[in-house]
Amino acid sequence: MSDADPLVQRVDALLKRHAEPAAAVDDVPVLTEIVSAEAPAAEALALELERAVLARVEKELDGTLAALREVLRAAVAAAVARELEARGFAAKTPPPPGG
Repeated sequence: MSDADPLVQRVDALLKRHAEPAAAVDDVPVLTEIVSAEAPAAEALALELERAVLARVEKELDGTLAALREVLRAAVAAAVARELEARGFAAKTPPPPGG
């Protein structure tokens, strides 16, 4: 067989095509390599962003949760009063909010 054989040329081309991406794979860092000094800075930035987002979400939810807590308290108090009345107990007036 000579190198002029089309099958050999196709196999060579196929092998070259599959060998080229392997060189690019060497550029990808793996877990066993040392990470650059920029990584701690990126982690610190990510942590700072996480804290800022959580603080903003908590602030926005505080008002909503307070209102929801009050609605839930009133609903539970009404349900308990209805059940006590249905069982023949004297219903008490629910205490004022926050007390």
